[in-house]
Amino acid sequence: MVSVLPGAGRRLLLASLCAVASLAPLAAVPAAAAGALPPPGRPEDQGDHLTVVVRHAGAGRDGTYRVSCHPSAGRHPDAAGACRVLDAQTRWGRDPFAPVPPGSTCTMLYGGPATARVTGTWAGRPVDASYDRGNGCEIGRWDRMVPLLPEMRASA
Repeated sequence: MVSVLPGAGRRLLLASLCAVASLAPLAAVPAAAAGALPPPGRPEDQGDHLTVVVRHAGAGRDGTYRVSCHPSAGRHPDAAGACRVLDAQTRWGRDPFAPVPPGSTCTMLYGGPATARVTGTWAGRPVDASYDRGNGCEIGRWDRMVPLLPEMRASA
């Protein structure tokens, strides 16, 4: 059975087919040749990778750490543990790096001058998160990311 389209319908169909056909040569170009993929051999550019900069946390804790996950690797004291905590904190529809919600009621506990900044890519999304220990909510947020962030022991 042959269907005949009115003039406008034929033109629309023809225009659609031409548009799709014009994209076909682009699809044939390998993604690596188009520059869409990172160069091979640089795991920090592929998948889940983060840079953690820790300041004012004390000797042996301050510094810049890099961690890649799936598989875990990098210059981090506990890359495998960091990846485990990140995987455990990752839930569909929730940002594991989200700041404390505005208006939260937090204890007025001070956890010290330590700060951290986490940047990179996690679960296919860009990350740029800052951490401190200025109140009970921020301390809890920090502690949920140990060992990605260093454990801060209370002074006796």
